[in-house]
Amino acid sequence: MYDRIRRLAAIATLLAGALVLPFAAHASEVPNIAAASDLQFALPEIAAAFERATGRAVRLSFGSSGNFRRQIADGAPFDLFLSADASYADALVRERRTLDAGVVYAIGRLALFVANDSPITPDPQLHDIAASLADGRLSKFAIANPEHAPYGRAAQQVLTRAGLWKTIEPHLVLGENVSQAAQFAASGAAQGGIIAYSLVRAPGIATRGRYALLPTSGHDPLVQKMVLLPRADATARAFYAFLQQPPARAILEHYGFDLPPPPTTTSVLRSARAPA
Repeated sequence: MYDRIRRLAAIATLLAGALVLPFAAHASEVPNIAAASDLQFALPEIAAAFERATGRAVRLSFGSSGNFRRQIADGAPFDLFLSADASYADALVRERRTLDAGVVYAIGRLALFVANDSPITPDPQLHDIAASLADGRLSKFAIANPEHAPYGRAAQQVLTRAGLWKTIEPHLVLGENVSQAAQFAASGAAQGGIIAYSLVRAPGIATRGRYALLPTSGHDPLVQKMVLLPRADATARAFYAFLQQPPARAILEHYGFDLPPPPTTTSVLRSARAPA
């Protein structure tokens, strides 16, 4: 997989360079990227591939999409926003706080994760979660906060549709974002958790537990969308375009994201040149 990614990165170098050139005269400081925490492992790899291809760097900040949406509305100095929920990006578009209408870059998946020493057995139907609530094996269960984290909201939907929400609610340990919820589950601070599949795929977490990929029928689709923000400079726009190219898409796919249809070269160039 990584050999394939490197080959794709080499092929994309010429295009990525072409995307930067029209804006080279306006290059400024390293742009700030606000990214959903389910991208905590995938996005640094993409940023590294982008830097190899273009010689330009970006600064990554991870957190809950809802919090970032509010911070951007309050004037936080970000150049690009990668949301785990398209509705947060769309809200900024409606408020005329973006340069464009945005692009769907991935579809997220959920996984039930338990640490290696957990007494819970992960299964897609959550049968052992129900049993462990009844027999007392489960005292703490981690999800992201549904109030502002899309993966937390999706986890709540899964638990509600399984008929477990009211029973499990007193046992919940809420992460500020899905990455923190994953830390709770992987560390054993909770007997299990429903977290982003992309985090489960990261070696640092995968080796610390077991998981079951959850069916998408249990929750609303986790459509993830990115938008350029008004302060975006040449590098931010080039990175935005790079995220739509094969090297970045291959990395997202490696981390378990479902992908939208690939954009045409024309649409990638157009998104890089989004009007101010």
